[in-house]
Amino acid sequence: MLQQFYPQPFPHSYKFELNKDMNFSSAHFIPNDKAGKCSLTHGHTYFVNLTIVGDELDEMGMLVNFSDLKKLVHGKYDHHLLNDFPEFKKMAPSTEVVAQTIYGVVEAYLVTLANQPKCIQVMVRETPTSYVVYRPKESKGKSNHE
Repeated sequence: MLQQFYPQPFPHSYKFELNKDMNFSSAHFIPNDKAGKCSLTHGHTYFVNLTIVGDELDEMGMLVNFSDLKKLVHGKYDHHLLNDFPEFKKMAPSTEVVAQTIYGVVEAYLVTLANQPKCIQVMVRETPTSYVVYRPKESKGKSNHE
């Protein structure tokens, strides 16, 4: 794999920062005439980078198991039509919405872990020239995600 460069998250004071790269192949469409060609069903190989931070490691000496993160994203969305998932019924799966949704899936898992790691950034690359970075806003020390 070629060396990848990613937008850096805002500075943080956590001891550990973990980044996990993965990809999944899925189709989607944006059901709006303003979306042009994207209103038609088409596919992408999405490349995803997750940035997870924390101060405590688990009993195995890990912040989060890399394979668990891959199962959460690749295991769920690979080779599916994204529009068929309930989480994309309210808002069509644009790259922005996909990034925010992946954040929600990952964060929902992380809050169940005893060492309480946090997801601070999700980058989703839809094409070689287009990507989105989702960073949850912070409020009173807790992430404020929708």
